[in-house]
Amino acid sequence: MADNVGSKVSYFLVGLGVGALVGVLFAPKSGEDTREYLAGKADEGKDYAQRKARELRERADELIERSKDVASRKKDSLSAAVDAGREAYLREASKS
Repeated sequence: MADNVGSKVSYFLVGLGVGALVGVLFAPKSGEDTREYLAGKADEGKDYAQRKARELRERADELIERSKDVASRKKDSLSAAVDAGREAYLREASKS
């Protein structure tokens, strides 16, 4: 899953770079206008990357919390099964 998201971000950044290059080559604007435009697009790309990183971090935190809950439930279930097995063994041992 992380590879999929990473590749999407990589494709986005490559597309951003290619778009900026094509824009520079075919821009009817002056150099200063073009630099301002590219700086704005670079800021947009940075903001997008930060937003996606934040979303990924939040998802990871949620998955970690869910995993902790599941592990805790499984631990409790396993402990109950071991206790029941121990009690059954002791009952059977005391009958003999």
